[in-house]
Amino acid sequence: MSLALVHVGPATLPGCPEAVATLLAAHGFDVATVGPGGERPLEADVLAGAALYAQPGGGTLRHAWRHLRRHRRLLRGWVSDGGAYVGFCLGAYLAGRGPGLGLLPGDTDRYVTSPHATLDDADVDTLVDVHWRGHRRTLFFQDGARFTGPGGTDVLARYPGGEAAALVAAYGTGRVGVVGPHPEATADWFTDVGLPVHDARDLAHDLVATVTT
Repeated sequence: MSLALVHVGPATLPGCPEAVATLLAAHGFDVATVGPGGERPLEADVLAGAALYAQPGGGTLRHAWRHLRRHRRLLRGWVSDGGAYVGFCLGAYLAGRGPGLGLLPGDTDRYVTSPHATLDDADVDTLVDVHWRGHRRTLFFQDGARFTGPGGTDVLARYPGGEAAALVAAYGTGRVGVVGPHPEATADWFTDVGLPVHDARDLAHDLVATVTT
């Protein structure tokens, strides 16, 4: 069974790593947590035994980057040598450049700042519609990213205005998969804030499968 690592620490928020870990276990991975709040340190020898590294959602990009930037060279080198990085919401922002790990051919920006955005309040947990492989789906949303810049990517989903909402790209001999909304969200994420439940975990499995095949 392949090993997947899920980051836990100040760059994440409670509930986010747990949802990603549950998803990856259901996908067939042996899952371990890494980072300041994890079972193992985020170090080269730990990454060497892993097939996938997942960066879950969290708080603000600036705060998270202060804690993750020391691992920039390590993570870039590991992905370039064949590893798979998956980023959900904040983890997607952290795959970008400003600031971030620089794993994407382009960059990230906030969806709510797009002139075509269907949402304009970054502080409210809400729902967003996307077209995932041509099918309309509704996902949990917390100020998620859109993806900009050069091509060379496999766009899995787009927001209503056409901006990329989920994509997979090569980085060296490895691959990177990122998604702005939260397809990994479990039912309690919706009910805790009074939203109707839209289970989209099949889309999160699609993202993981695309990155790892």
